[in-house]
Amino acid sequence: MKLKELEGHLGSLDQFSNPKIELEQYPTGPHIASRMLFLAENSYDDVSNKVVADFGCGCGTLGIAAALLSAEHVLSIDVDPESLEIASLNAEELELDMDFIQSNIMDLKWRGPIVDTVVMNPPFGTRKKGADLEFLSAAMKVASQAVYSLHKTSTRDRCRYYRG
Repeated sequence: MKLKELEGHLGSLDQFSNPKIELEQYPTGPHIASRMLFLAENSYDDVSNKVVADFGCGCGTLGIAAALLSAEHVLSIDVDPESLEIASLNAEELELDMDFIQSNIMDLKWRGPIVDTVVMNPPFGTRKKGADLEFLSAAMKVASQAVYSLHKTSTRDRCRYYRG
């Protein structure tokens, strides 16, 4: 799939009508999502034929991008049932087969590498300091191949030197 085609599909997705501030919900734009997943696939072979988990999936943008890029299987995880409903409807609209799991990422009892690649646009930690690092820590424990994560510029130093 070409980059512009991927971005076009992601641009058609439904987003939050009432984002929950306490969960730091905000949409992952189609421009950045398409480029992140396109890079993961075309530069590093981290998507097609891989098991991909979308941590804090929100409306499903990153997981749907992975599915469109021929991931073997996509697990989309979010604590918010309303987000999962939007993500599920978005996947259904594009006729994608994905699994949706309602759980706090910190409550997952996965042990060792479970998935090949984790993609995420985690809470930035503006409401709960360190929330982004909790997501990174969980991702590092379950990804056997790669973790792709978006972060706020003000947390860059903290994340750049993070070691799981």
